[in-house]
Amino acid sequence: MPTIEVNGQTVELDEDGFIVVLDQWNEDVARYLAKEEGIDELTEDHWKLIKYLKDYFAEYGIAPMIRKMTKQSGFSLKEIYDLFPSGPAKGACKVAGLPKPTGCV
Repeated sequence: MPTIEVNGQTVELDEDGFIVVLDQWNEDVARYLAKEEGIDELTEDHWKLIKYLKDYFAEYGIAPMIRKMTKQSGFSLKEIYDLFPSGPAKGACKVAGLPKPTGCV
């Protein structure tokens, strides 16, 4: 499996670039993964959506359905794609350190 090095920490990724050991996620890893997704800087809105995703995953053990994500996060689907151009599942969940969502291509 591929790995990345972030501030001296080796982080294991799956073949799609999602973190394998969820406890290895931190804000520096998020910034690294964001750059890999073509996002130069994580703004306050990025962090708001990341926090929502992490909180939801902590409570339910899965990533939220897109409809639920837009309703509960306060971001429209367009706004989420503006923040994470590769999409809510592939981009946002990856940067938030969640496992690859079911049904994510």
